[in-house]
Amino acid sequence: MKLYSFFRSGTSHRLRIALNLKGLAPDYIPVDLRVDEQAEEPYKAINPQGLVPALTMDNSRTLIQSTAIIEWLEERYPEPALLPEDPEARAHVRALAAIVGCDVHPINNRRILQYLRKHFSGDDTAINAWCGHWITAGFDTIETLLAKDRNRQGFCFGDAPSMADVYLIPQIESARRFNVDMTQWPLICAVEKNCSALPALQRRSPWRSLMPDNRSG
Repeated sequence: MKLYSFFRSGTSHRLRIALNLKGLAPDYIPVDLRVDEQAEEPYKAINPQGLVPALTMDNSRTLIQSTAIIEWLEERYPEPALLPEDPEARAHVRALAAIVGCDVHPINNRRILQYLRKHFSGDDTAINAWCGHWITAGFDTIETLLAKDRNRQGFCFGDAPSMADVYLIPQIESARRFNVDMTQWPLICAVEKNCSALPALQRRSPWRSLMPDNRSG
């Protein structure tokens, strides 16, 4: 398998975590969003949407959209499970993931921030305020849901990382990039600490470690 990824992309990050948890190690192909490589050939031939990540399998079929790929991974490689067996519990974990994947990340990603800078003259202060507002709204909800789950054992659900953690950890990293004070969410911080102790959550794309810090993706 080949994973087309950008080191600062939250969607790429969540997929890398899911792949690591499943014990899969695809070849990493960097796509540099800072120079709009995703909008050029040959990448557009791989993913016509011009977004990362994309996962090309050995049979040359390509999967796009991190949500769809992570669901495919769960079906194709069911162990270790990222979703619980109980239908209501599965819906709960999916809801936690969707708070990040549907309500927070899409309006804070690179395309949106570029538009705000270009068409609304958003400077760094305005961009940080924009991102902080939506991250805070999402994290407030997640923190409340974590507090209500008395059966939780260190992670977003149960005693092992789930799809909810896969989505949450990259968003925490993004929150810090935009100067959001994480101390207001102690349960989320505790989840991050437990996740950070796991080898699968510590691993990153090799290309990532070579790149300077910036606010792309």
